[in-house]
Amino acid sequence: MRIAFLCKRRYMGKDVINDRYARLYEFPRQLAEIGHDVLVACVGYQGQEDGSWEHKTKRGRLRFVAKGIRAPWVPAMVAYPAQMLARLREFSPDIVIGASDIPNIVMAAWAAKKLKRPLAVDLYDNFEAFGQAKLPGMVRALRRATNKAAIVTTTSEALARYVRETYDVAGEVVAMPSTVDARVFRPRDKAESRRELNLPDDALLIGTAGGLHRAKGIGELYAAWNLLKADVRIHLVLAGPLDGSIQIPQDPRVHYLGELPHERIATLFSALDVATVCVLDTPFGRYCFPQKAYEILATGTAVVASDLGAMRDVLADYPTLRYRPGDASSLADRIRRQLAAPVRARVPIMDWAELVTIIEPHLRKAAR
Repeated sequence: MRIAFLCKRRYMGKDVINDRYARLYEFPRQLAEIGHDVLVACVGYQGQEDGSWEHKTKRGRLRFVAKGIRAPWVPAMVAYPAQMLARLREFSPDIVIGASDIPNIVMAAWAAKKLKRPLAVDLYDNFEAFGQAKLPGMVRALRRATNKAAIVTTTSEALARYVRETYDVAGEVVAMPSTVDARVFRPRDKAESRRELNLPDDALLIGTAGGLHRAKGIGELYAAWNLLKADVRIHLVLAGPLDGSIQIPQDPRVHYLGELPHERIATLFSALDVATVCVLDTPFGRYCFPQKAYEILATGTAVVASDLGAMRDVLADYPTLRYRPGDASSLADRIRRQLAAPVRARVPIMDWAELVTIIEPHLRKAAR
C-alpha cells in the first residue's frame, strides 16, 4: 500500500524526523518495514526547516516531507493544507492517516475526502484535553473528522471505550498502546546505575521521570514525599522538565537530575527501588497511556501507579500497586509496602513491530 501519514514534527519534546522518537516515528516506520510505501507529512509548528528525507528500511520505503510554520504566521498556516494536499496528490496514497493532534486529524479527513481515499485516525491521547481543544469549534471538528474514519487507533483501551461511546465512529476502534525500545529499557544493575547518576548506594530511592508539572500529577508524589521523609533512609529522585507550576521539594535527600537523555532515563529507573506513575483524575488522565509505565516495567523496577484509566487496566492483576488518585496517604502507603516487600509486575510488553503488525491488517482492510 501507499500510506500517507500526517503529524506534527515535535512530539514529547523530541523531533520526529531527527530523533526518530516513539509513536509518531515508529508507527509509519514499522508500516514501511512490513513493505509499504509510506510518506510522512510533518508540520513544524516551531518553524523547523523545510525539507525531505528518506530513512532506510528493509523492505518498503519511508519518506518524510516537512514544512515549518514561520512568520507571517497566519498566511503560513492558511497555506499549509493546500501545499500538503498537492504533495499527497502527487503521492496518490491508498489510505490517509491523521495523527498527533486535532489540526492534523482534521487535515487528514479533508485530504482523504478530496482524494477519495479512506481515512484512519491515530489518537495517542485524549486530544479533547489538549490546549487546542479550548479554541471554539475544535472538539466538534475533531469528532466530525474522527467519526468518518474507517479505523481509529487509540493509545489505551480506556480511550478506545470513550471513543466508541461518544464519537459515533463509522469504522473500527482498536487500542494500540505506545511501547518502548527494549534495547534501551531493560533490566540493568542497580548499583552500577546509581554510580552512573551519582546517587547514594545505600539509600531507599523512590522517584520518577517526565514532565514535573502540576497538571501531570507530580504534586501527588511531592505530597507523599512529605509523609515519607521522616524515614531518613528514603530519598526522592526526579528528572524532567519544569514549567514553573510547582516547586521541587527542597531537601538534601531530594535529587533533581535535570532533563536526562532518553537512554539515561532507563538508567534512572534501574537505579530506583520504587518508581511512580502519578496521573490526575482529569479528562486527560482518565484516557492517556503513560509511556513511562512501560519504561519502568521493562526495567524490572517496582512500580506504584494511579488506580485510574489505562494504569488500572495494565495493573489489573496487581491491586496493591495502585493508589487512590488525589490521596497522598494512599500513595505513601503503597510506596512503603513496595519498599518493604517489592512486588514486580509481570506485564507482557509488545515491541513496535509486533503492535503495528497487529494493526496493519485493519489498515489493509480499510484501504480495499
